[in-house]
Amino acid sequence: MKQSKAIGLVIIAAIYIIAIAIGVLVFRALPELHIFLRILIGDVVATTFVFLTGAILKNVSVYDPYWSVAPIAVFTGIMLEYGRFDVGTVLLLLAVWYWGVRLTLNWAHTFVNLNTQDWRYDQFKQKFPRLFQLISFCGLNMFPTMVVFLVMLPGIEFLQESAFNPITIVGFVICLSATTIQLIADLQMHRFRRENVGKKRIIRSGLWKYSRHPNYLGEILMWWGVYVVMLSSLPNRWILFVGALVNTLMFYFVSIPLADKRNSKIREGFGAYLKETNRMWLFKAPSTIKGRVNNGSRN
Repeated sequence: MKQSKAIGLVIIAAIYIIAIAIGVLVFRALPELHIFLRILIGDVVATTFVFLTGAILKNVSVYDPYWSVAPIAVFTGIMLEYGRFDVGTVLLLLAVWYWGVRLTLNWAHTFVNLNTQDWRYDQFKQKFPRLFQLISFCGLNMFPTMVVFLVMLPGIEFLQESAFNPITIVGFVICLSATTIQLIADLQMHRFRRENVGKKRIIRSGLWKYSRHPNYLGEILMWWGVYVVMLSSLPNRWILFVGALVNTLMFYFVSIPLADKRNSKIREGFGAYLKETNRMWLFKAPSTIKGRVNNGSRN
């Protein structure tokens, strides 16, 4: 059963339906608390449920869709809770759905089965076998949930007190552009992998020619876009930039170094790619231009 991709996807879908239901029940059971606390507690309880199912199935990757599913569920629920369907809230919800559906479908496309989990989780399990469940709960499940919670706060505020204006459109465009960057990067990567099955080559075409991690760039920009949307009508809530900042730092100092370290060990020519290609930004690295000039002078 665990070897079937289809059955695995059905099981994980059922887990998330239950997790969302649990989160909603917890949220509604705490009407006296501030909305941030209600969502946070519901988030924590839902994450705990997902963690437990992952532990039972011996696969931490059961948690992986949480990053994209939670914002869709929370933003849609808040919009329905407050009954706000003006232009600004609809645009924000469309942006979050576009982002979340794309990311979830990409996860489903790369999902193998319930016997396979993310390589980073396997590394942690090999290095810390006795502490792995604690690491899984605190670091691999709950920490990302806290990051997602923080990046959602500006959107939650906006959905309660939105006021549409031109800056709202700017934030919306940033969100759309960010998700489109991710979509294009994913399609280019999937095509590259189909054409290079079993090979250890590095993709150096499309967006990946300019950025080693265009998908991470899109993820970072997405939540800064949501922050701009909120700032357009609630500038006094500026402090909520903390979520987008934490998200940026997480990708920049944790996710990217881990991915680059692994690729340097398993991908051919990654050393040159590392020197010639930016971490994230989509413009030609100066070192690449300089390298080409030097190569030309030697020839």
